[in-house]
Amino acid sequence: MGILNVTPDSFSDGGCYTTVEDAVTRAQEIDEAGADIIDVGGESTRPGAEPVSTQEELKRVVPVIEQITENPEIDALISVDTYKPDVADAALDAGADVINDQNGLDDPEMRSLVAVRECSVVLMDAVNLPVNPEYSSDTDDIVTQVCERLDNNVERAMADGVSSDQLILDPGIGFATGDGEDIELIARTDEIAELGFPVLIGASRKSFTTELMDLPPNNRLAPSLAANLVAAENGADIVRVHDVEETVYALRTAEAMWEHRTSN
Repeated sequence: MGILNVTPDSFSDGGCYTTVEDAVTRAQEIDEAGADIIDVGGESTRPGAEPVSTQEELKRVVPVIEQITENPEIDALISVDTYKPDVADAALDAGADVINDQNGLDDPEMRSLVAVRECSVVLMDAVNLPVNPEYSSDTDDIVTQVCERLDNNVERAMADGVSSDQLILDPGIGFATGDGEDIELIARTDEIAELGFPVLIGASRKSFTTELMDLPPNNRLAPSLAANLVAAENGADIVRVHDVEETVYALRTAEAMWEHRTSN
């Protein structure tokens, strides 16, 4: 999944693709680099980012998605990165295939929309948001806690009509996790996969890499590649990345080695 932020303030690439023309050009680059999904986002989720109105987010993402889907040279699926039902609905009408909801399908209206539209949806562990406030755990283990919350939110979504085959789970790398916890989640992606759903890992250029080395957001390629390779080997089905070409090269090389190891 290649990231396409059409925002002025995203933590790594904010302001780079704020016109429809620039965004579509970048979408074509992402597609040509080998991405299977292009994730279009119109609101930054970085810490301290200003909230964006529904109308502003619609203005940012809908024209871009329309132009991408009308471009015959782009084959990738389109995802919309939003927690707003109105934006998700309009994006689907414009040609999006997937909703990437960082609110963990907390909004009943979003759950209803996903059920009715029968689209794929990424359900993220929104630990930093008021999702299932009654949740508590008997363990301090971060992976167990994340799996418990994801499982609870899956049950809630399915009770509201969302089908199991629509769901993709995201453990929420970089969202209100403590020192070392993001690394723990990536190292134990296989335990999240045991919930029985496809798993998305979004580790690209996240600040947890500074726990290992002090690097600015635009110079975190090496740790991002390492995180994605470990996640993929441990069962991640999708990795959400800024550096698409480099990640595709790394994954294809690693997959060739994994297949050789398995065959021998």
